[in-house]
Amino acid sequence: MTKVAFLFPGQGSQKVGMGVELAAQEGSQHFFETADRELGFGLSGLMTEGPQEELTVTYNAQPALLTVGAMIADRLKEAGIQPSYTAGHSLGEYTALYASGVLSFEDAVTTVHKRGLFMNEAMPAGEGAMAAILGLEIEPLTEVTKAVTAEGNLVQAANLNCPGQVVISGTKAGVDEACIRLKEAGAKRALMLDVSGPFHSELMRPAAGKLGEVLESIEMNEARVPVIANVTAHSVTESTEVKRLLIEQLSSPVRWEESVRQMLDLGVTQFIECGPGKVLSGLVRKIDRRAAVWPVYDEETLNAVIEASKEWS
Repeated sequence: MTKVAFLFPGQGSQKVGMGVELAAQEGSQHFFETADRELGFGLSGLMTEGPQEELTVTYNAQPALLTVGAMIADRLKEAGIQPSYTAGHSLGEYTALYASGVLSFEDAVTTVHKRGLFMNEAMPAGEGAMAAILGLEIEPLTEVTKAVTAEGNLVQAANLNCPGQVVISGTKAGVDEACIRLKEAGAKRALMLDVSGPFHSELMRPAAGKLGEVLESIEMNEARVPVIANVTAHSVTESTEVKRLLIEQLSSPVRWEESVRQMLDLGVTQFIECGPGKVLSGLVRKIDRRAAVWPVYDEETLNAVIEASKEWS
């Protein structure tokens, strides 16, 4: 039996027009309508018409990406493609929890909107930063970030994405200083990211506390399909554990490379990225070029994976 994983992207993959073609199909329009109703504003209008700057704001991008990912997951299931595991990058973990039956769509879309608001409030714009460090192993990177932090400007590894690609997060001064030292230590490039805060760092602790209160107020089911958690890179099905890990996730690194390797070890051979763009597909290929990866973001790519799946045993 072929093992399939559904993967869900995080912030950065959003773009105007995302999901519009899919939502036009019978049975999918309700995702746009439900999101607008639950949030109390026209998220679908932002997704359809923009502007891109407004869609990219954290508390808009998060529910928008979840909406499209949930829509694609349901279409795949309707076509007979069932996941053996689900996983999502940061925000994408919530979409994975929807696809695994842990969260209702209504609870998921409202929770990630609030999560975005909390993250936006946790640190004033411009005081935090993130940067992608390319071509340096984690050990020397950690030595540098610890040294900079010890000098008074917090910075830490935030996303362990794939071999040779780690994102750091922290205060603007800490990230700037770490980038200089990491290039001196042998990093090929240090690229500042266009984000509104120091996500997945200790500076998100205030947001984690508020998120915990929201998670306690919603109902979570046991996962019908195991979810590979960002914090541990291991599967989780129990709802109490899911809540704990989601709170921890805000200030902990996303262990994406380890998560993909865990799925490979569990026998996954087909990875389907559900959402706009191909970011996760590219990361999976860098982790293991033998893995079959299918980005699904419109009717053409959806139909391609449905057709291919007919050959899976």
